Amino acid sequence: MKTIKWYLSCLVFTCMIVVSACAEENKNISDTTAILPAGSVNPGLTLPDGFTATTVAENLGSVRHIAVSSNGDIYAKLEKLKDGKGILLLKGGNATAVSSFGNYPGTGISIKDGYLYASSNSAVYRYKLNANNEVENPGKPETIIKGLTDRGQHNSKSITLDDAGNIYVNIGAPSNSCQVQDRAVGSKGQDPCPILEYAGGIWQFKAGTPGQEFKDGVRYATGIRNSVALSWNSSANELYVLQHGRDDLHRMFDDLYTTKDNAELPAEEFLLAKKGSNFGWPYCYYDGKQQKKILAPEYGGDAKTQGRCESVDKPIMAFPAHLAPNALLFYTGSQFPEKYKNGAFIAFHGSWNRAPEPQAGFFVVFVPMKDGKPSGEWEVFADGFAGSDEKKASGRVDYRPCGLAQAPDGALYVSDDNKGNIWKITYNGK
Repeated sequence: MKTIKWYLSCLVFTCMIVVSACAEENKNISDTTAILPAGSVNPGLTLPDGFTATTVAENLGSVRHIAVSSNGDIYAKLEKLKDGKGILLLKGGNATAVSSFGNYPGTGISIKDGYLYASSNSAVYRYKLNANNEVENPGKPETIIKGLTDRGQHNSKSITLDDAGNIYVNIGAPSNSCQVQDRAVGSKGQDPCPILEYAGGIWQFKAGTPGQEFKDGVRYATGIRNSVALSWNSSANELYVLQHGRDDLHRMFDDLYTTKDNAELPAEEFLLAKKGSNFGWPYCYYDGKQQKKILAPEYGGDAKTQGRCESVDKPIMAFPAHLAPNALLFYTGSQFPEKYKNGAFIAFHGSWNRAPEPQAGFFVVFVPMKDGKPSGEWEVFADGFAGSDEKKASGRVDYRPCGLAQAPDGALYVSDDNKGNIWKITYNGK
């Protein structure tokens, strides 16, 4: 009996030491998501009343877009290979059960009609899912599309699929404004721009036909510099994309644009892309202040004239400049309040080129939608990814939102490609 009492006394004493040590250590831990383990609730994020964020996974690598199967498995696409693999599987959304496959980096990933689709920077692959929604043969995907342009700049091949057997692929322009010498002061814009023949738009292919090449696709929409965020809206039966606007207006044309102009122009555009749409890049950009398309200075523009840009397609909504929209999701779940039904969530990766103004973005916003068009102003839905106001202003942030996915229960997943975190946002309010 004495031995047992001695043992219990030692055990209690040891636990007191551990608790005391942990408490002392926590005094020195900054209040950021960087140090919180998977499973942390509301890890530094700010959300509307009734919403809760949980850290599902952290430090996975450069997680770009994500997809969730009907059984809750999360597939994450990596921009850089990790242990030689580019796709991570979180079984049942559990960060402790991670496996990987796919020997190519990239951005795009999506699930449709019993297949997992994923892209490299020059091709699109697909994997058959079995009855348990698991990839049948992860080592041998079908190559659906190959030979897409990859010149290093704006090369992510984001993808989305419609309900009629088509897949849409962003082919970003490897250029800022199609100058003879890219981003060079004094270099004129090429007119017509040859890049538009093979990039700077969205191409449509057949989702179920292996072995397609670029020539087999249809240029669905053009005049889009780069669209990392695109999504098919099944309720509207239309394609929507967000454009990354051009850079360097002041640096290359300081007689026309101030440094403040450079930070605030051009707007990031939310586009309804119909077959044959032309949104004007590189000849035009959208000025959110003037609320119209303006002729680019490389093509004779003076920061005010519309010229040929008066006739190009307009955005359905404009956002502040250089926020880098990287994911678009139309909410179809029933967990969130009614106001979110069929509305659009957009993940903004955040800026790097608004100096001397503070950098901005690094959040997820919500846009209410009705009949396929915005029905109200956009609002910040999830914030705090930057870590602090100082980090946000400098651009040296903790996390950069990059991917969005809807869970079977209607929750919203958000991924980060800075450190590789994934959060699950749920609604617990009335």
